[in-house]
Amino acid sequence: MKESITARQLSTLVGTLPAGTAYVGLADQLTLLIGDGRIPLGVRLPSERSLAAALGRSRTTITRAYLALRDSGYARATQGSGTYTAVPGGRRQAHDRVLVAGGAGEDWIDLSCAADSAPAEVMAAYTAALSDLPTYLSGHGYFPSGLRVLQEAVAAAYQVRGLPTVPEQIIVTPGALSAASIVVRALASRRGHALIESPTYPNAAETLRAAGLTLHETPLGLTGWDMAGMMHTIQQARPDFAYLVPDFQNPTGAVMTTDQRQQLGRCLQAHGVAPIVDETHQALALDGQAMPAPFACFNPDTITLGSLSKAFWGGLRVGWIRAPQPLLGSLTRARMSLDLGVPIVEQLAAAHLLRQGTVSPGQIQRLRAQRDALMQAVATHLPDWRFVPPAGGLALWCELPCRGATALAAAMTVKQVAVTPGPVFSPDGGLDAFIRLPWSRPVADLRQAVDRIALAWRSIATHALDLPASRQHKPIRLVMA
Repeated sequence: MKESITARQLSTLVGTLPAGTAYVGLADQLTLLIGDGRIPLGVRLPSERSLAAALGRSRTTITRAYLALRDSGYARATQGSGTYTAVPGGRRQAHDRVLVAGGAGEDWIDLSCAADSAPAEVMAAYTAALSDLPTYLSGHGYFPSGLRVLQEAVAAAYQVRGLPTVPEQIIVTPGALSAASIVVRALASRRGHALIESPTYPNAAETLRAAGLTLHETPLGLTGWDMAGMMHTIQQARPDFAYLVPDFQNPTGAVMTTDQRQQLGRCLQAHGVAPIVDETHQALALDGQAMPAPFACFNPDTITLGSLSKAFWGGLRVGWIRAPQPLLGSLTRARMSLDLGVPIVEQLAAAHLLRQGTVSPGQIQRLRAQRDALMQAVATHLPDWRFVPPAGGLALWCELPCRGATALAAAMTVKQVAVTPGPVFSPDGGLDAFIRLPWSRPVADLRQAVDRIALAWRSIATHALDLPASRQHKPIRLVMA
């Protein structure tokens, strides 16, 4: 059965139309709603008559807006059935074959990438950026450290969080992963050592390893960091760096407490270990809670990496390094050996978003609903899987009752669901009894994905021979807020 949206629902989403030609404004609003996923693909739009009544516009306005949508590829008409949402080129064009193995079919659900679609604020930021662009066109266009307006916006955001920062401490990069590459390029020795969490962001681990660093893992459980074990590893391994994700750790979702930050910050400083702290998920607190102060408040040697990719949109390739002033020269030279700066329009859009402040309430509400739906679906259909309900971030880290995450991920390709098994997040392998499930898809997709996962898991678990008696779990009971 085809999904549909009522005229009243669509009127609420459209809101107040911008000034100008009515049908153009409506077509633009509908294009944005379809493009960012607030109206899913394949949904039947309301009749022209009913939408005209709901919006208080003429039927001619609605007719011309729908025609503009069809002409641009954001809708298709079916004789005798109505007008349905679409995207130019179809669903496949919205996915990269490198990120989604085997391509993206009509029924494909990608849970391998913990990144959400763009909220409406992103389009508004790009529009504002284009208005600001003429100011920069008379110059050469190279800003290796970043536009001053963006450096100021990033520095101001740290000031609000209680970390004194001047714009000169900010180096703008094409994302947090690029920022990590610049740091290790500038400061790491080919025979150096780095402490790294396990599980952790796999691309960061590969970046450190590619720089010639020997990695020393410190394990995280479902409840977070083993501080005693971590400090023992620091004392024994004497690493040069510690790569940490203290805010909604990827993939576990854990948050390091203020006491833990103080304790670890002192330990790292005492042993001359430079913290490289990834704050990519920091802004995604979904339950209205106050976040601990930045790790750099507890260790002045901290090199902080930030990005707008998770909080706003992965296509906005803007990140940064916040560094202690004595390191800025080395980092800037390393940055210039890779490229000469992030595109100006992207930086202007990023500055506009940061000046707005935090992630919008609407975006937080949507992510919270998706998280809650995913947790409820897993608890209902996979009751022997364990997880700690995360208070933010973008993913659920699930512990299976036995090994089999890799087999499950392989089986899911047949069912057209992409998932990432635990070993991907382990620098030295292992963790095959864990799987990461992002909630960065619409609720209907998440529920359907869990249904398919549960069917595949029952088949795999039946053949699993290594299930210890101690791992027979009781079903998870959730109290949904």
